[in-house]
Amino acid sequence: MASIRANCRKIMCIGRNYADHIAELNNTTPKQPFFFLKPTSSILLPNSGPVLRPKGVSLHYEVELGLVMGKTVRDLDPEDEKGALDAIESYILAIDMTARNVQDEAKKKGLPWSIAKGFDTFMPISQAIAKSRIPNPHDAFLRLRVGATERQADSTGLMLYRIPQQLSQISRVMTLEKGDIVLTGTPKGVGEVKAGDVMHASIEVNGKEIEEGRIQVEVQDRQGRYEFKET
Repeated sequence: MASIRANCRKIMCIGRNYADHIAELNNTTPKQPFFFLKPTSSILLPNSGPVLRPKGVSLHYEVELGLVMGKTVRDLDPEDEKGALDAIESYILAIDMTARNVQDEAKKKGLPWSIAKGFDTFMPISQAIAKSRIPNPHDAFLRLRVGATERQADSTGLMLYRIPQQLSQISRVMTLEKGDIVLTGTPKGVGEVKAGDVMHASIEVNGKEIEEGRIQVEVQDRQGRYEFKET
């Protein structure tokens, strides 16, 4: 599993790709897929927890289907579904952790919000999931619960922009390379977690949970020099 992090040169994240999630954050729907980056240092490998909540941060979870690229992709045709799926080596489940108050302040002031997505431990991932386990990545079911309470539960079929469109939009700007990870967006139900909370994420196909796609990770408070203050 360490090879997933070692082989990843960049993490591309598709934003606002589920309509109900856009609505719950009072965002506008993009006219085309848009993306942002997370650093590879944010990857938290399975059984390597906890997720660390920096001081003063309102920490939110966002469960997502992740793609691990298996080949170089440049200028992909958005209609080329076979080319897009053939370029994927495997899948992962991921939780895109977000410092929501850091992000909100940056957006309000027109500042970049890389910090909000980029802290160490801000991307817990599952084991690698073989492509054969998810025959159609647009027909899988994502779940996330905090403790015993289910918070997110929706189908990847609700994506506004399908994977070929996502990879096309990214690859016309930045070449996707073998080992890169693409997160495909999160459904509704995002919310806050605090120290002591345990997150459980899972993915199902045809009503059956994929064992290697499970994530279980606790949240703890982070020690260190960072503390959120107004920019």
